Amino acid sequence: MRNRTSEVPGTVIGGAGRLPAHADLNLLRTFLAVYRSGSFTAAAPRLGLSQPTVTAQIRTLEQQSGRELFTRLPRGVEPTPLAHELAARVSVPLDALAALEGGGPSAGRTAPVHLAGPSELLCVRVLPALAPLVAGGLRLRVAQGLTEPLLEEMRTGRHDLVIATRRPRGRGLESVPLADEEYVLVASPAWADGVGAHPRAGEDLCAALRDVPLVTYAEDLPIARRYWRTVFGKQLTASAAVTVPNLYAVLSAVTAGAGYSVLPHSLCQEHLDTGRLVRLHDPEEPPLNTLFLVQRPGADANPEVLRVRDRLRAAASAW
Repeated sequence: MRNRTSEVPGTVIGGAGRLPAHADLNLLRTFLAVYRSGSFTAAAPRLGLSQPTVTAQIRTLEQQSGRELFTRLPRGVEPTPLAHELAARVSVPLDALAALEGGGPSAGRTAPVHLAGPSELLCVRVLPALAPLVAGGLRLRVAQGLTEPLLEEMRTGRHDLVIATRRPRGRGLESVPLADEEYVLVASPAWADGVGAHPRAGEDLCAALRDVPLVTYAEDLPIARRYWRTVFGKQLTASAAVTVPNLYAVLSAVTAGAGYSVLPHSLCQEHLDTGRLVRLHDPEEPPLNTLFLVQRPGADANPEVLRVRDRLRAAASAW
């Protein structure tokens, strides 16, 4: 049970920022929850409070310190330098107190790391890279999805780390480039032989592919259209012969002989190595998509998040 009258003596933060000689623990707990979750809304259920109460408590703490702790954004909040300094000072003692009160992780056991990203990348690259950490005691909670919804969920505090296919907009989320994903034009050996035998294959691959079925995961052909635009310098005029729910299904259909497609190299590398798929084109500058590792503000209070982040950055150098 929480002590609702306890105080922390002598909490001082740099510059003009100064809390009273005895700062209310409840205000500091609320501050730390907002700092870690990235929004007042996400912090409220963690604290068992209403969102207006959380807002009021942060406003009180800001009045006591005489300076702003969070910059309000359209979605969530961004900690100010003062907030980073205060979090560094109070997180360890508050976490230790929460553990003693039964409100924190048990001794020797840290909280799970919540990680999210594209389904195919998680399965092919990310989970194998993190397997040694899991074997060593890491607790991991993994979600899959598209970048935009995952970043929105991160802003509400749902994810600690997100592997995104684009850099997040705004200043609320920290991100670093993780890896460049190459896209390749592929087909089964039978279709590849037919394309290679086309009279115009050497001079106009697009014409040679005109009668080959195109397999994709979306009707608007986002990956294939980008490949045509960046590699061939022209617009793709073909329409999909087969649309399937995800890139795994595209891989399965193309390997079985349904037609051709453009796929991430990481997803089809094994199939290329074993000859089940054939690369139809080898451009000097293949189209690349940069992956970003995005971290929720305050997530590094859990040391396991840092371990996962550092492990992914090290493993990605070989992707």
